[in-house]
Amino acid sequence: MKLGILKTDTVRPQWVPEFGEYPDMFIALLGQGNPDLEFVVYDTEQGQYPVCIDAMDAYLITGSKSSVYDDKPWIAVLMDFVRELDRRHKKLVAICFGHQLVAHALGGKTGKSPKGWGVGLHTHRFSSAPAWHDQGDMAFDILVSHQDQVLKAAHGARVLAGSEFCENAVCQIGDHILTFQGHPEFVSAYLREIMEFRRQMIGEQAYKAGVASLAGDPETQRVARWILNFLEVH
Repeated sequence: MKLGILKTDTVRPQWVPEFGEYPDMFIALLGQGNPDLEFVVYDTEQGQYPVCIDAMDAYLITGSKSSVYDDKPWIAVLMDFVRELDRRHKKLVAICFGHQLVAHALGGKTGKSPKGWGVGLHTHRFSSAPAWHDQGDMAFDILVSHQDQVLKAAHGARVLAGSEFCENAVCQIGDHILTFQGHPEFVSAYLREIMEFRRQMIGEQAYKAGVASLAGDPETQRVARWILNFLEVH
């Protein structure tokens, strides 16, 4: 399977030697679960897309510090690409910014959470187990870093999981689009760097709670398996 990674942001240069760029994080996460996956990276901020949409079997949209409602031409182009993927029923997985962009592009709404910043390790819970789920515990712990969130899910989307902080945390459209607000690709050390960098922006209370939560273990491999299960079902 060929997976096109739609890159929507750049890691701060001082963090790249340790953590890599965002596509590197996904390649490490998903490649471990399926060594046969082939990855191609497209930098959407630079207008990079495949010449033929069917050149890839599936696509993945990364997270970004941008907001989906920012007036940036590259975001509008990416939304059009998402609409075309949806029209063709091409497989798409979208994370954080990608999760929000899919909702925004397909009739939903993204905006700033009235609760402020969500950072650290959050517990999300499924209301029911979809086919790609492992049928185990309905709750899972995942790293999050966001102020924006999906306020209204896309037309036709099923909201599968949420948390006290974020109601619409995992959404699915048909059998071809799956989106997560959380970051399965992050490691705790990287999120700690982000929280430290944004400490004033996040606010001291949320910052301290977020740092304290990192004592727990994110279920990154479990979420990776779900994503692979979803992608591999034809």
